[in-house]
Amino acid sequence: MQTKLTLRLEEQLIERAKAHAKKRGKSVSQMVADYFTLLDREDRPETLAPLTRSLHGALRGTAVDEDTYREHFEEKHL
Repeated sequence: MQTKLTLRLEEQLIERAKAHAKKRGKSVSQMVADYFTLLDREDRPETLAPLTRSLHGALRGTAVDEDTYREHFEEKHL
């Protein structure tokens, strides 16, 4: 059973979404549904690409946070 979902987005984003959908021969609703389906798949490691699957959960239990990542990035690239 399908039901209606209302999204509140910036007008410019809506127009871009409509143009993107039109290029692909889909409705914006179908694109949103496709995206939600992908989100569900990403939660299951067996549906990930092999390289991604091998990395899935690699940082679980570590203390890596955004600040730690920024420090690493700055040391490496700046």
